[in-house]
Amino acid sequence: MNHLHTALWGVLPYLVLAFMVTGTAWRYRYDRFGFTTRSSQLHENRLLSIGGPLFHYGLLFVVAGHLIGLLIPEAFTERVHVHEWLYHANALLVGGVAGLATLAGLAILLHRRLRVPAVRGATSRSDHAVYPLLAAVILAGLAATASTTPHHHYDYRLGVSLWFRSLFALDPDVPAMSHAPLVYQTHTLLGMALFALWPFSRLVHAFTAPIGYLARPYIVYRSRGARHVPVNRSAPVVPPPVRDAAARR
Repeated sequence: MNHLHTALWGVLPYLVLAFMVTGTAWRYRYDRFGFTTRSSQLHENRLLSIGGPLFHYGLLFVVAGHLIGLLIPEAFTERVHVHEWLYHANALLVGGVAGLATLAGLAILLHRRLRVPAVRGATSRSDHAVYPLLAAVILAGLAATASTTPHHHYDYRLGVSLWFRSLFALDPDVPAMSHAPLVYQTHTLLGMALFALWPFSRLVHAFTAPIGYLARPYIVYRSRGARHVPVNRSAPVVPPPVRDAAARR
């Protein structure tokens, strides 16, 4: 273990986390109205309706797969009698499909952004840095997933996962990550770079997901015109009161 490994896998993760938290707090404090995805649905909707769900739902499964693979130790799956080949086959199948869906959705969204002039004009400088980086992260993740086979010599749950969980104990297991294959190290470094840029891009809208809408009461809409009042035909008709002309003066 040398100083470079210590800097990359023992110091850099905490710097990225601190930068992400402070950057998000600064963005919320000084650019609260910018805490949005800057929706361009009014400019073009057909490609967005295809690429948006592919990217977002695929990304949800990708994040869920990362959390399961990194946080659940191998001893737990052995305790519940999940065979190693079944675990890796499931990770390869589900993770591969989710990663491909995310990549396909991102490709459609990038094509839309380049093809539609109005959407292209709304592209910010941060987008030019985030989109290629996001694509590189996904491609590196797919490469790492493709290497996850039942007979592969490297088990990331005995390396990358140990390093990731050790970060929460404030005692980084640097050797566990420094001995990981290059594809895992590349995927991790690109991911940390993406999280460092996260607060300053449109990706920050992930922190403003409208979860409160699930428990919010219904909104009742009423017309501005005259309300329809049901008529009771059995009730006597009462003429409206006649106002005094002198009182009006």
